[in-house]
Amino acid sequence: MKQTLDDPKLRAELVARLRRLAPESQRRWGKMTSHQAICHLSDSFHDMMGARAISSVATPFSRTFVRWIALHSGLPWPHGVKTRPEADQEIGGTRPVEFSQDRRQLEALIEQFASRGGGDFQPHP
Repeated sequence: MKQTLDDPKLRAELVARLRRLAPESQRRWGKMTSHQAICHLSDSFHDMMGARAISSVATPFSRTFVRWIALHSGLPWPHGVKTRPEADQEIGGTRPVEFSQDRRQLEALIEQFASRGGGDFQPHP
């Protein structure tokens, strides 16, 4: 079964996991700090809800085949894949400021995103 943020139980689990993060939490994958990851996720929610302009590198191939592999194959995401500049906290993304405030904002964005019920979103880049 596909998991989505429409599921209140899943959303609560995600928020609980988010609340366990601390500024000193060790990264388990990639190069972002926990604080940068929080800002990166907030930027992504803002992007999908149309609050910011986003670039796209999508092609018909990436929108179909690559998307299916990424979402349904169970293969791990490859290391070293660069994010878009506007979502990179060291380039054009939102810079971390105050950890608990940034985390609260992400929690609010998760709820706001879920309340929209799957419609009226920007296409994924």
